[in-house]
Amino acid sequence: MNFKMIRYTLGLILLFEAAFLMVPLVTSFFYIEKEWSSTLSILGTIALCIIAGMLCSYRRPQDSTLYSKDGFVIVALGWIVLSLFGALPFVFSGSIPNYIDALFETVSGFTTTGSSIVPKVSELPNSMLMWRSFTHWVGGMGVLVFIMAILPLSGAQNMHIMRAESPGPTVSKLVPHVKKTALILYAIYFVMTVIQFVLLLFGDMTPFDALNTAFATAGTGGFGFRDDSFLSFGAYSQVIVTIFMLLFSVNFNSYYLLLNRKFRAAINSEVKVFFAIVFVAIGIITASLLITETKGAETFGDALRHTAFTVASIISTTGFATLDFNVWPTIAKVTLVALMFIGACAGSTGGGFKVSRIIILFKGMIREVGSILRPRQVKKITVDGKAVSHEVTRSVNAYLVTYVLIFAVSFFLISFDNYAITEGSKLVTNFTAVAATVNNIGPGLDMVGPTVNFSFFNPFSKLVLIFNMLAGRLELLPMLILFSPTLWTDSFKHRKEKSTDEPYTADETDAQMHD
Repeated sequence: MNFKMIRYTLGLILLFEAAFLMVPLVTSFFYIEKEWSSTLSILGTIALCIIAGMLCSYRRPQDSTLYSKDGFVIVALGWIVLSLFGALPFVFSGSIPNYIDALFETVSGFTTTGSSIVPKVSELPNSMLMWRSFTHWVGGMGVLVFIMAILPLSGAQNMHIMRAESPGPTVSKLVPHVKKTALILYAIYFVMTVIQFVLLLFGDMTPFDALNTAFATAGTGGFGFRDDSFLSFGAYSQVIVTIFMLLFSVNFNSYYLLLNRKFRAAINSEVKVFFAIVFVAIGIITASLLITETKGAETFGDALRHTAFTVASIISTTGFATLDFNVWPTIAKVTLVALMFIGACAGSTGGGFKVSRIIILFKGMIREVGSILRPRQVKKITVDGKAVSHEVTRSVNAYLVTYVLIFAVSFFLISFDNYAITEGSKLVTNFTAVAATVNNIGPGLDMVGPTVNFSFFNPFSKLVLIFNMLAGRLELLPMLILFSPTLWTDSFKHRKEKSTDEPYTADETDAQMHD
């Protein structure tokens, strides 16, 4: 591995985090917060980020070659370092005194999960509320993607970093250069955020409310800044947020294709299946709410509005809520849990398993059934008329196995937590807590429903859930590779056998492009 380049990139991340912290700092000065603890905590964290960042990135390595495994390690360590420093303002200000709790909140923000340990978010200073929401926006498109859009790291091999950080089974370049691709993605992301912010100002939101909401919706994060999440906002604001939660769930490549008038390519099978799932879920839940005369959704208009908002919130993995869906009919809750696992489209800011993977798995199942009936027939999996490569199919299958394994182990580990609750409710709570964190959704059911929080878990369980949030956001493998002994033993062995000052050759780089 290129340790010097990894160190250099981590330094850049910390310097960028110092810049990110200017947003809550300006908020603190603008609202003239009476307690200076928030302002001083932000300034102190900025200073630490700058010092640590400069120590790591004071000199750019001569060898800037990045292998595939380097990209995965950079992304995993980068998000960990970003979260470790990002938690400091909460601790220094006393808003969240316990560091594990502060780390949980910060990781939940950067990974756009939205699960919280804060019982009364309305009591937090405006600067801390802004930092929580802004972490969603930063993490939504990807921190390393943002850095690549501003500073070139190592030419074409930035693709290793983009592949490790971007959600979905495949990552494609919109244009030949990776930096231009990153710029296009962030330009679309920024413009959509601004449009939502402006539209929200026409409703019942203040500029502060609208900005927090736009940040949280764009990143599909869902940190609320009111104790009732979105219940107290009017129908107009709820409808605007519903629309944008769905828009940010669509692959950003589709928007680029729409801008280039390639409408057929933009409205691909994944987009069609995604919206089909959304409409079917809305129909099922709306009917169940009307039949059971659920409180708050007695009329068709109210039931449809609250259902559409909740479905968009869950499938986009945003996590906002207008009603407590924990008390909805069983069929509605089962549908929502199913949406938790499905998630958004690949290449969006949403989490979950991703619709594209589900399409590939479903078509793979049909192919296997067909091969039993007609053994001699050779049939490839196709999506939008194009054959899916064996590498993609293999990666989807490997992802499914890894996903199930992490889910099962996490569910087993937090089952040792002895918080006071009946065993039946504990089963639902733990299961949906793991589902909410691995899929980066936010709320679950029962004790982790939309009106409660994750504060009752013990520190060990919170660490397990923190790992889940990071693993879910980074598509599992970047986090798992850190636990591979082979990665570190081979890397240190390579350093002994070969001088780190000797540049890698093109042949070596090409040979390991798909390691």
